[in-house]
Amino acid sequence: MIIIAFFGAVVFLYNKVNNHYVDLGEDASPPMKLHPIVEKKKDKLLEKTASIGIDVVITEKWRSNERQNKLYAQGRTENGNIVTHAEGGESYHNYGLAIDYAIRNENDTIIWNISYDGNNNGEKDWFEVAEIAKDLGFEWGGDWRNFKDYPHLQMDFGLSISQLQSGLRPTNEDKKEE
Repeated sequence: MIIIAFFGAVVFLYNKVNNHYVDLGEDASPPMKLHPIVEKKKDKLLEKTASIGIDVVITEKWRSNERQNKLYAQGRTENGNIVTHAEGGESYHNYGLAIDYAIRNENDTIIWNISYDGNNNGEKDWFEVAEIAKDLGFEWGGDWRNFKDYPHLQMDFGLSISQLQSGLRPTNEDKKEE
């Protein structure tokens, strides 16, 4: 546990020194749209997947705390399957740092089957999209150990939910493209 705390402190200080985030304070309002870098990388993802014959549909972007709470209730106090373990304010969607995707087939039907191979290249489209997204800097929910969230992509910029809740926000500068 001490090692994790130490590593977290090192990342925090590195980001602070390199101006990867700004501290807006505890009273900071969460953003109401995607972070500009996430928006740019989302567009690049759509462009790259289209070039290999995969029609990706972005099904969720920024999400309000109210919407997040409704999704959290699903499978608990409301009908449906559990789709999230995060309540309002506990999701990277609430800070404009996450998107969800699905695949659309040639009949304009949204495909949620992660084994689907619509471009017929012998690879699962969902995993092809995830690899492209990871190359662009996204973290994929399909790689998580406890709760596989295959549609989910996020860019946390080294910030935890707790740090975002306390008012830290990533800057709009993409250091990787300088």
